[in-house]
Parts: sequence; C-alpha cells; structure tokens
Amino acid sequence: MRMCSRQERIQKDVNVVIQRCKAEDECLFSNFRYADATFMFTYSQGSRRISYSVNVSDDYPDNTYVSNSENADDGLITMDPIPVIFQKIASEMKPNDATSDCPSDCPSFEKTTDNDSEEVHSDGPEEEEDSEEENDYYGGQEENVDDENQKHPQLEADLQAVRDLKGAHAVSLREYPGFDDVDINLHIDVSFLDEETALCWGVIRQEPVTIRLNCSLAQYLGGTVPKVDVFQVSIQKDRFGLGHQIKKIMQTFVTEQWGEQGEQGEQGTVLSLAETPTPSRFNFGFKTSDTDAKSVPDRHRGFLVQAIEYAEKRIPVLNEFCVICDEAHVFLNGPMLRPYVCETELCIFAFQTLGVMNKVTDVIATGAQVVDLLLSMARAALVSCRKDLIFDPYPSVVDPGNPEKLALDPKSKNYDRVSKAFDSLPRIQQMTQTAHSEMKKQMDTVDNLSLPLLQWVISSNRSHIAKLTADKQLEFMHTPHQFLLLSSSPAKEAKFRDARKTHGSTFLFHGSNIENWHSIMRKGLVVASNTKYQLHGAAYGVGIYLSPTSSLSFGYSGIGGYGMQSASQNDNNTAKNKEGQGLQFLKSRNLKCIALCEVITSPDLRRNGTIWVHPNAEYVCTRFFFVYEDGQTGDPNINTQDAKIYDQILKVVTSRHHATKT
Repeated sequence: MRMCSRQERIQKDVNVVIQRCKAEDECLFSNFRYADATFMFTYSQGSRRISYSVNVSDDYPDNTYVSNSENADDGLITMDPIPVIFQKIASEMKPNDATSDCPSDCPSFEKTTDNDSEEVHSDGPEEEEDSEEENDYYGGQEENVDDENQKHPQLEADLQAVRDLKGAHAVSLREYPGFDDVDINLHIDVSFLDEETALCWGVIRQEPVTIRLNCSLAQYLGGTVPKVDVFQVSIQKDRFGLGHQIKKIMQTFVTEQWGEQGEQGEQGTVLSLAETPTPSRFNFGFKTSDTDAKSVPDRHRGFLVQAIEYAEKRIPVLNEFCVICDEAHVFLNGPMLRPYVCETELCIFAFQTLGVMNKVTDVIATGAQVVDLLLSMARAALVSCRKDLIFDPYPSVVDPGNPEKLALDPKSKNYDRVSKAFDSLPRIQQMTQTAHSEMKKQMDTVDNLSLPLLQWVISSNRSHIAKLTADKQLEFMHTPHQFLLLSSSPAKEAKFRDARKTHGSTFLFHGSNIENWHSIMRKGLVVASNTKYQLHGAAYGVGIYLSPTSSLSFGYSGIGGYGMQSASQNDNNTAKNKEGQGLQFLKSRNLKCIALCEVITSPDLRRNGTIWVHPNAEYVCTRFFFVYEDGQTGDPNINTQDAKIYDQILKVVTSRHHATKT
C-alpha cells in the first residue's frame, strides 16, 4: 500500500461522508463541495436551509473549525475527523425534530441534512468507498494494514525509552488505519516555570506543552522529515504566541537531526535503554550560555528522548533568543522577561509583516491602562532634552507602503516624525471599542505610521506589567494606578530565589522620572553610576539607589511628568493631548512613577540612612509599580521597614502568588 498524504486522507474522509449520504434513501444533506481546505454542504428540510462549513488545518484532524449559517459567529474547533463531525451533526438532527427550531443551548455542531441532490462537487478526485472503510469511523470493523505500514521497530523502541525515562504520560501516539501516517505527541512538562513567567509568557504551567511530529509509521527515521506542530490543548492556537517560537526551534532541530537518526534506523539498529547511562536531570534554574542552550543532547537513548531533552533545554531560556532567527540577544544588563525579536532588519521585517502583531486590539481591550502607561512613558522620553539617551530603544517600524524599507529606523532617527505619529493616535477609549480592521482604516487615513508605532510600543515592552485589581492593591500607597511589574528573566529569578534563601530579602522603593521608564521597561534597572545615564551623582558608591522611605523616592521621580522641560513646553503638549492622543485612564501628563522592589539583603547592600545602594543588579527585582497624576505623591511617610507596612506588602505578595496558582 502506498503512503497516503494528509491531503489524501482529507479527501478520503470527505468521500466517506458523500458515499454514506448516497447510500441513504432520504438524506437531507446535499451540495457537497470541497475547495480551499473547506468541506461545505447544505441541510434542507421544508423551508429551512442551513449551510455548513468544515475548515481543515494543516494538522488535520486537529484544529478543524466547524460553523454554520444559522450561528455564523458561534463556531467550534474540534480534533475529530470529518466523518465523525458529520455523524455528530446528523445525530443531532433527528427526523422528528427536523422542523423544530434549534434550541438556545444547541451545540455549535448544529444540525444538518439534505434531500435534494446526489451530485457531488469536489476539487479532488472522487473515490468509491466500501462499507468497511466507512466502518472505520462509525464503530465497525477496522481495516487491515499491509506489512508495509506496520510500526517501525525503532519507533517502538524510542517510545519505550521515553516512557522509561520520562513516564508514560510524556508521549502519546495516534495512528491512522490504512495510512502510513502517525502523529507522535511529546508532552513537555512546564511546571518548572514560576507563576510570574508562565503568566507573562501566556503558558498554562499545569498543562504540558505538546510537540507533535507527523511522520511515516513504517519508515519512521528513514522517511521524510516530519512536520512539527506545538500547542497547549486549552489555549487557542493563534493566541499561543510562545508556541510559534518553540515550533520554529523544534522544526529546525528535527530537520537537522532527522537525517543522522534516519541512517541508524535504516540499518535496523534498535537501541535499548539498558545500553545507555541514565541522564542527569536538566537544571532549569541554571543560566545557560548560548552554546549550552543549543547543544544537542545525547542521542543514544533514541530520537524522541533527544527531542524532549532539547525542548527542555530551550524552553526556560526562550527570552534569551530572537523569536525569528533564534540567535542569542546581546544584552548589556542581562536578559529581560518577555521574548522578543532582535534588532536585525530582516527579523524586524519578518516580525512586523507576518502578522505577529495583528492582535494589538486584543491587547488594548484587555490591558488598556497598561497601553496608556506605555504610551505616556514613550512620549515623555521623546520630548525630553535627554531623548538621545533615554528614548532608547528608538522605534523600528516597517514602511506600510514599502515592506522592504524601515519608515522609522534607529540608524536614522527622526524624532519629529515619531512625534507626529504619536499625535495622530486616537483616544484609548475609542480603540477599546473598535475592531482592528476598522481602527487600522481610521488610523491609516490620518497617519499610516500611527498604528505600526502603537504596535511597536506594545510589542517592544519586555517587562510584564498588569493592572492590579482593587483587592490586590496596597492601600497605603493612595493611588488607584497600581501595577504588577516583573522584568527579571527566569534565570535571574532562579538566581534571586537562591540568594534569598541564603541572605534574605526586603522591599525598597526606587524612584525615577517617567521619561526614564520607557528604557527601563525594555532594558531593566541598571547600575547607572559613573555612566552617561547618571543624573544625580554617586555619593554613596556605584550601584542601584533605593530607599525604604517613600518621600525620598518621590523626590527622585521628578516634580512633573516632564521634569526636564519648561512649563511652556508642557502646556503645548497638554494642548496636543486634547486634540490628538487622549489618555482614557491617565488623564494628566504630569505623572510620577515609583517602583517597589524586592532586594536581597546580602552583605554588599550598603545602608546610608534612608539611601540604600546595591551594587549587584541581579539582586534587585521590581515587583510593583505606582503612578500618581498631577504631581500628587501620596503619603510621603511610608517606610517599608515598618512592621505593619512590611506585613501588608507580604500579604499582597502571598495573595498574588496564591491567585496565580489557582
């Protein structure tokens, strides 16, 4: 039996449905058509007609989308093959219910049947299907498989190696009777990620990340290179951004390794677990170098174990590599938390033109206050007299009219053009109520760079910032604008936790003018002492300056949102705000921002009255962020070393961890 492709299997499944309907005396389904990866048919009963569409994906039968004309906005994503989908639809449409209206709680499969035409329209060749093949899907006798399609012995050995090393839950298999085709699902445990990282990366840490390899059942490593897919069952695929990065990494790995392993498989050498030493468990908390992260694990335990261990090495440090080219980022102050694209033009083009950032409206809808804040920070840096230093990074935005050119280029900075695009942005409130396509149309009419710039501001943020609900806020800070702020990479957090066990930790404020936070959100808190970024001297030595008292940090945050410019400049900007980019939540441009950091109380932490200095940036992690409008600073007498204040902070931290876990 020749090997059947996935497309051939789809066509076969379509024909199973068609032949079944032809065999029925009174079938209420007709107008069968298969084109452009969509199987369509119509149900007719009396005056009622319902059109159904079954849209198949590249990883069919997974991620098949079923919809109908009666409930066009209420589709269903399923993992069932087409005959099973059709059977469910048909079973819901019973003859005695055919004329009744669909109840409000009717499943998204909805009803279907048709009695008119026996003519079948399909882009592919129509095949006669016997009843035995139909029974494969409807509980009948299973079709015999030729010897050619028997499972390759090396595949069975590799599967057993995974079960022995990682447990039976670490791998599953789906075979397709009559086809030399198999889906190998490798389930990667990601529970090692801490709650904050999982939240930031959009991962469900209690659920494995599945890496699927679709390959030949009979030839296995001797066949063609598998197609790789990556997903978490509970997350819609187009919203699992991390999955795209893992998929690129694993497809490259499989492509490079499959040939070597294939030669072993061709020789008929079945490797057993007993022939190899037991591997050591990967230390997820250890910061790996570029070479370590990309090094290929020992392959003597079989290809599947090798693939799992490679994935286990790569996932904890995804933030350290470009999401497009997979080259290591070059960080001055160590990696940040959120994965992002590198600064090479080819990667920027790919990132912005391949639709990666098209979900900007979703971000605004769910985090409008955060978008507000990011825009305020960017504009503050842009109008500062220090913009050459602190409006960093400068936007990299592809020209909408010429996708091979950068309209905003860090190599040729044009601050006036960026300012013009900012001034053209609509009000955040308007954005939250407008669909992406309509918003794009409106913004392009005014300035075709305003939407790409907004997308860049959102996507280039490498910290995780989220508005705190009222019950998770620190009441003594006296502002409704309170945010969770996390910027440390998983490796830094792991090192931080180890240091906390040894030295303990405390909470201290860090104040800085809002214009500086555009860069801090993307590069982290840095030791600016004795560098061009230093503003206030280094009287107490080199390090990050912090304080247990709010009054001191409020002072360092600056008198106004644009403390470096004149009052007349600020008035002009306020006028612009009324005409252009209006802020829904932060109604003022005169903002103060301070962060509450957790700091390791190691011996090198220097205490000088209310000024504390830590020379090691690895031992300072942001936790909370507070914003004040119109120059209001809240209570200047807060001291984090006060027992009552400290207990309240710990209570919020503990409740936040608990809420994330549940």
